[in-house]
Amino acid sequence: MSRINDTSTSALNDNNSVSRRDVLRSIGGGFASLGLAAAASADSVAPRRGPHFEPRIKRVIHLFMNGGPFQGDLFDAKPNINRYAGQRPAEVQHRTENVTGGLLVVPFGYYPRGDCGLEVSNLLPEFGQLIDDVCVLRGCYTDNPNHGPALFLMNNGTITPNRPSMGSWMLYGLGSENTELPGYVVLCPGRPVRFAELWTSSFLPGEYQGSYINHSDLNPQKMIPFLRHPNRDAAAQRKQLDLLAQFDREHAAARGNDPALEARIKAMETAFRMQFAATDAFDINLEPPQIREEYGKSHFSNGCLLARRLVERGVRFVQVYYGNGQPWDTHSNHNDATAKLCADIDRPMAALLRDLKRRGMLEDTLVIWGGEFGRTPTTEGSNGRDHNHYGFTMWMAGGGVKGGMAYGATDDFGFRAVQGRTHIHDIHATVLHLMGLDHERLTYHYASRDYRLTDVAGRVVKEILA
Repeated sequence: MSRINDTSTSALNDNNSVSRRDVLRSIGGGFASLGLAAAASADSVAPRRGPHFEPRIKRVIHLFMNGGPFQGDLFDAKPNINRYAGQRPAEVQHRTENVTGGLLVVPFGYYPRGDCGLEVSNLLPEFGQLIDDVCVLRGCYTDNPNHGPALFLMNNGTITPNRPSMGSWMLYGLGSENTELPGYVVLCPGRPVRFAELWTSSFLPGEYQGSYINHSDLNPQKMIPFLRHPNRDAAAQRKQLDLLAQFDREHAAARGNDPALEARIKAMETAFRMQFAATDAFDINLEPPQIREEYGKSHFSNGCLLARRLVERGVRFVQVYYGNGQPWDTHSNHNDATAKLCADIDRPMAALLRDLKRRGMLEDTLVIWGGEFGRTPTTEGSNGRDHNHYGFTMWMAGGGVKGGMAYGATDDFGFRAVQGRTHIHDIHATVLHLMGLDHERLTYHYASRDYRLTDVAGRVVKEILA
């Protein structure tokens, strides 16, 4: 049983499973032209619950720097790091996952950018031009310095791998705006650490799980293998699905409600429709040459462009993982690695914001950037940086947030958040709020308790709201 704690909507949940089953038992001769998803569209793809209040945004793009970038390299200038390089003042005496030594020099300069004058690293010259549209969150912190738990908290709201992901909660609360594509898509040219657990629907219905796409090869047929049947046309496949629907209907009549079966049925129906919509949505070669040039040609560039193509087609939540494994996990050779990574993200991040603005979409799209944690100002080994969960930087841009501002602050060495402290639960609460969802009322009853994305904590960071 599931519910949103809102008297105007909570009754929908219990009734939907009954009406859906009634449909299954009463329809004869197949599921008509679109199958079960059409018969139960109010349950699967259309927003059956709706927002708790007027939303500020319709969709989210999450640019995820898996591995954890160092806040002091990009958006949080700390001249004291260089001033006291090699030393280990009292402010940096924090327990970290690995042993660290003295302060490691930051060789990258900062310059005021935009009308707001916010300082941005010279590693991001193009993105710095868009800083008037960006809200920098300098006081973020999380609970654990290990990749696995930190990834789970950032994506699933808990340090353990048994809760629904942020995108799944959004679909559960609002449904999808597109009947031909998944409402939640995860793009990564490879496999991030922990993989599918990061976009799981867990105990939420399976239809809300994220759809993982490896975009290493830009051929849509390679990104979504086996999407098209090699020797049966749409009419023949429709007959197959109708026959399967008949079997499923008989199974349902004999055995009652089976959420796993219904999720599988809906997945097959979505896959059937995706044959015709996905080839277009995932083919960035259809973009004009000047747009391809604006974004660039790297994997991350392609991921950002794919994200724009997906959200403009109604996909609710798109995550773009930077790369395979943990590319930002710079335990050694940090400065050289960071320079290369930033050269790769600068152009596409700027292009994405500009492109969304041109299309009038930035005002109702939220773009989020960050990793699962930050990195230490102190050195690991001779030239690396360890994980840092005490304080790090994220940014948001787009609908509902103030641009050209920084909120929160770390200490003099960028180690610990000391002002405007923003926990990951607060990030989640704020994102849901912008989507029109109250994080305390968006709940699902499971194992004798009501669960939510923010567990029992979290506050909306009203200071950054426009």
